[in-house]
Amino acid sequence: MVKSLPPSFKDIEPLIRIERLPTIWCPGCGLGLLLKTFTKAILKSGIPVDNHVVVSGIGCTGRIAGYIRVDSYHVTHGRAIPFAVGIKLSKPWLNVTVISGDGDIASIGGNHLIHVARRNHDITVIVVNNYVYGMTGGQSSPTTPHGSHTMTSPYGNIEEPFNIPYLAYSAGASFVARWTVFHDIQLLNAILEAFKTPGFALIEVISPCTIYAHRNNIDMLELIRFLRTRVRIRHGVDLRDVGIEHGKEIILGNFVKRANKQSFEERYYSLVKKVGGR
Repeated sequence: MVKSLPPSFKDIEPLIRIERLPTIWCPGCGLGLLLKTFTKAILKSGIPVDNHVVVSGIGCTGRIAGYIRVDSYHVTHGRAIPFAVGIKLSKPWLNVTVISGDGDIASIGGNHLIHVARRNHDITVIVVNNYVYGMTGGQSSPTTPHGSHTMTSPYGNIEEPFNIPYLAYSAGASFVARWTVFHDIQLLNAILEAFKTPGFALIEVISPCTIYAHRNNIDMLELIRFLRTRVRIRHGVDLRDVGIEHGKEIILGNFVKRANKQSFEERYYSLVKKVGGR
């Protein structure tokens, strides 16, 4: 069991359940980087730590909730978003964040993703996209690029993947961004912006699954180099153009901010006041 964190992590140590370290994540996994960046965002947000809530579903990313020392919930597969919405509606002053994987959010939880964006609930969803179901053996996921080799597509994936930022924007999200775990400063600032934006905020975070997603596609070190160098930052780009294709550059940025759009919670409590006469 780890008793303390290295000096460079001392600022976030109060927010890490160090009694649960080391993590279960594989060497080279980007989830540890996301854990560090997200906890830094909590400290920099100015929002009291006790007002932060984290909800995760099932999968490798879902374990993040267990390592953060705030009120956190590890819920059933695909149901992190409705669980988070329930918390926000009952206690609207809380800052509620969902952190889960592409399979959990975009597959079994895909219907919830569409409707939370449509209703513009005031929560943040961080979708960690590693292109694969990592915890259950490396099967293709809804974000596996066309042509990629996985355990269930050994001859190359023939399906087209979701363009998650475009999906969230077209359904009505107030804030949409995409970064990689290696763009820690940009990702940190995007999380802070998501916290401040009224309504639904989605950040897609590209993270390497070094064991399954890329075992038959690219060497681990080449993968990390690719995610650091084969990217283009284009804020405000047409989201129809940010789909991820196997072997091609990935477009990153803060894509959408609809700052003046009312959240569901604002409309709901206004209606409650109107109907209740107070």
